[in-house]
Amino acid sequence: MEQKTKINAEEGKQELTITREFDLPLELLFKAYAEPEIVEQWMGTKVLKLENKEHGSWQFETSHAGQVVFSANGVILEFIPNEKITRTFKMENTSFPVQLEFFEFEQLTEKTSKLTMQIIFKSIAFRDQLLQMPFAQGLNMAHNRLQEIQNNKK
Repeated sequence: MEQKTKINAEEGKQELTITREFDLPLELLFKAYAEPEIVEQWMGTKVLKLENKEHGSWQFETSHAGQVVFSANGVILEFIPNEKITRTFKMENTSFPVQLEFFEFEQLTEKTSKLTMQIIFKSIAFRDQLLQMPFAQGLNMAHNRLQEIQNNKK
C-alpha cells in the first residue's frame, strides 16, 4: 500500500522534508498537534508536558510493560495557531543530538489540509541514521491514525 506521508531526503543535505495531505479541515489537523489528549491518541504516547506558546516546552514518553521505551522533549520556539509550530526535538537516551523541526499547516480546501515538516539534523550522518530506522513507516501509520481519529470528530 502506498504511503501517504512523503519523505524527501535530498543528497548532501542534513534535512528531511515531510509532506502529507489530510482529508481534514485545517483546524482539526492543527488541533491534532496542539491538544495533548489528541496527540496521545494518534502518537500512542503519553504527553507529560505541552506548553503551546513561544518559549514553552514539551515532553512525551512511551512505556511498555512498565518500562520507558521512548522519551523525547524540546522547546517550542514559535507557535501560531493553524499556521506553524517551530520546536526543538531531543530523543533521550540516544546518541542523536537535538534537531530543529518546522511544522507548517496549510488549508487546501474547506475539507482538506496539508502538513509540511522540515527537520534539520546536526549532520547528514544523523539524518541517514534515522532513515535506517522504521521512521517512515511509523510516521505514516501515526498520520493514518491522526486522520482516522480526527475524521470521527467532523
